[in-house]
Amino acid sequence: MGKQKKTRKYATMKRMLSLRDQRLKEKDRLKPKKKEKKDPSALKEREVPQHPSCLFFQYNTQLGPPYHILVDTNFINFSIKAKLDLVQSMMDCLYAKCIPCITDCVMAEIEKLGQKYRVALRIAKDPRFERLPCTHKGTYADDCLVQRVTQHKCYIVATVDRDLKRRIRKIPGVPIISSSAFLQPTFSVASLLNMLHELVYSDVCSVMS
Repeated sequence: MGKQKKTRKYATMKRMLSLRDQRLKEKDRLKPKKKEKKDPSALKEREVPQHPSCLFFQYNTQLGPPYHILVDTNFINFSIKAKLDLVQSMMDCLYAKCIPCITDCVMAEIEKLGQKYRVALRIAKDPRFERLPCTHKGTYADDCLVQRVTQHKCYIVATVDRDLKRRIRKIPGVPIISSSAFLQPTFSVASLLNMLHELVYSDVCSVMS
């Protein structure tokens, strides 16, 4: 009979002794860690994020006309589809002077979208828009807006993005302008007076009957 060939075992590792093994010398052994007893009378320290001084509960004292509004890419696209002038619609919505602000990250995001969004890029480069420089790494617009709003509470965020709105709602004192606010009809003084007159007249008729 011929000699049988031994097949080579792959991915086999040499067995190693544990550092706590009794066969090792005492100087080479790993010493067990001693648990430090906590003093119950000692004061517990915990990190609490500093509360911004501009907030009175949920009311933000830094917000006031002229309003600085951070504009998202989706919001510019929404205004194009709805055929709305962005600055005029903001002023009609808030009844005050509005300064739309656009960050470098949002501008970079619109430029990356290419030729299809050239109208949005032309609107973003409007001289009425205030350009805000970004110093952080990366060009992800959502993180940029959330970070800026967390640091500075003087902005209103205009966006249609659900995920971004969900993140901003967790930050106290930061209002959001969305599509529903823009599409609601604006009433004139005469129409409001007519509505009030009709309500009063219906109440008087109900009392008389």
